[in-house]
Amino acid sequence: MTELVHGRADLALARSRMTGTVAVVMTMGALHAGHRALMRAARAQADHVLVTIFVNPLQFGPNEDFDRYPRTLDSDLDACRAEHVDLVFAPDREQMYPGGSPLVRVAAGPLGEILEGASRPGHFAGVLTVVCKLLLLTGADLAFFGEKDYQQLTLIKRMAGDLEIPVEVRGVPTVRESDGLALSSRNRFLTDDQRRAALALSRALREGAARADPESALAVASKILSEGTGIAVDYLALTDPALGPAPTNGPARLLVAARVGTTRLIDNVPLLLGGAS
Repeated sequence: MTELVHGRADLALARSRMTGTVAVVMTMGALHAGHRALMRAARAQADHVLVTIFVNPLQFGPNEDFDRYPRTLDSDLDACRAEHVDLVFAPDREQMYPGGSPLVRVAAGPLGEILEGASRPGHFAGVLTVVCKLLLLTGADLAFFGEKDYQQLTLIKRMAGDLEIPVEVRGVPTVRESDGLALSSRNRFLTDDQRRAALALSRALREGAARADPESALAVASKILSEGTGIAVDYLALTDPALGPAPTNGPARLLVAARVGTTRLIDNVPLLLGGAS
């Protein structure tokens, strides 16, 4: 049975009843198959699964979609029950930030100033602050995050290691629709035509990942994106797995962000340079 709590005291009480390994899956709600894949991974690797649902205002910029971000708690709870989640923590803003917006936040450092960080100043400080708070509030042993938000996953791993937070952060591969579109809560904002146009992102990454040298990978991906209709590319980048400069040989990551209509989408894929992908 899935228990729902909204307050810190109730979370602490419910958490005290859990024995063995506890895994947390942090979400902003509007749960889809990608979130459920995280829950299943957590269930397979822990004795208890805890899901958090909180639309975090700190990570939204002034012109972003905080107000229209979907709030679907009833259907989210149905998804958690179907995945045998033990506990759902769904706080309001006052529970997460007593007394108002926090004056002290977790700085993302240089890795938070590139890619998404360059396009969305302050975004990762908001993400890392809420993740840090939720790790401390839940006391989880394991934390599962999707690889679709690859820069976020990388920064959370670095934060946990650099700040000695006693949690193991694990990534879960991106879940896609049958046509290749990466699952996202923001996909619901796309019209039918925009959704078809958005397929250029995953196709560009797929074709780029099939190339063994950096120049070809970027060139073919860039060409596909430039030929797309209604796509405004924010960035297309090739990096090493830690988001440093891309190697000429070995594992790498190809990342893209673009607006399709008014909806901003991100995606990425792993690739192997200098050999078969």
